[in-house]
Amino acid sequence: MKPYIVFVLSFIFIMAGSSDYSFAVLQSSSSSPSPVLLASASERVEVKSADEVNQMEEEYREDEFDNYVNDEFKEEKVEIADPLEPFNRGMHEFNDKMYFWAIKPIAEAYNKVVPEPVRISVKNFFSNLGFPARFLSCLLQADFSGATTETGRFTINTIWGIGGFLDPSSGKELNLQKQDTDLGQTLGVWGVGQGFYIVWPVFGPSSPRDTVSIAGDYFLYPVSYLTPWYARLGLNVYDKINSASLRIGDYEALKDAAIDPYIAFRDAYVQYRFKKIKARKAKLSSSTTIEEESPTSDKKFTEKEM
Repeated sequence: MKPYIVFVLSFIFIMAGSSDYSFAVLQSSSSSPSPVLLASASERVEVKSADEVNQMEEEYREDEFDNYVNDEFKEEKVEIADPLEPFNRGMHEFNDKMYFWAIKPIAEAYNKVVPEPVRISVKNFFSNLGFPARFLSCLLQADFSGATTETGRFTINTIWGIGGFLDPSSGKELNLQKQDTDLGQTLGVWGVGQGFYIVWPVFGPSSPRDTVSIAGDYFLYPVSYLTPWYARLGLNVYDKINSASLRIGDYEALKDAAIDPYIAFRDAYVQYRFKKIKARKAKLSSSTTIEEESPTSDKKFTEKEM
């Protein structure tokens, strides 16, 4: 293979992973419910019936609950140290230019040629190949139900999903959803801090903790063991181009809405990873609570029968 072709393919691979997290952040925003406004008691002088009093008390409790929910789930502002900002800004600009000069034109051309159902099937195939990393992450987090779900998904999608091109396990009948976790989240669940911000020239936004995911995904990803090396590179590039074709415009939306795109992408990345780890901790906490309460409930039921 000619050296300049290898160089171009390497650049395409660089930009393909440069903004994975920022795309997902755009889909996570939601508005909080507005509290219910109650009429003042001084405005009503007639005597109220018992039903009316109970109804007002219920409305008051609902209003109080809404305020609690708004306070409890108020978005937390997370910051990260950025001692490598000059280097990071350089890498951000490099990745940005490669996106507009290489990734986007190729993805748009691919988008026009290949129908969306086919591109979704290709995405399902590569997602199915990511099973080992997700499975191991669930085990390391002691999320055994998640590991079981991933095993079921991989088995069903591989056999009945024609090698993973289809995703029957996510249907209403089975409802086995993909466990969106990785080794970086695993370290976060066990209390490892994010460290400082770094923009890798190959994989984009990251941190020392999340860099573990880059190395882990490489060794746990079956494509990494293909030979010759250019076959492996070609599949990785195709995977990233296919993924980019399904979300054209997301990168531009975040960039255009920002005064300083570098700061916007850094903050979006940090918030996204924080929410992912928080969600994993909440899931594990709820699972532990259910397991702890279950024996107690059984014991009380047995004592009541006796």
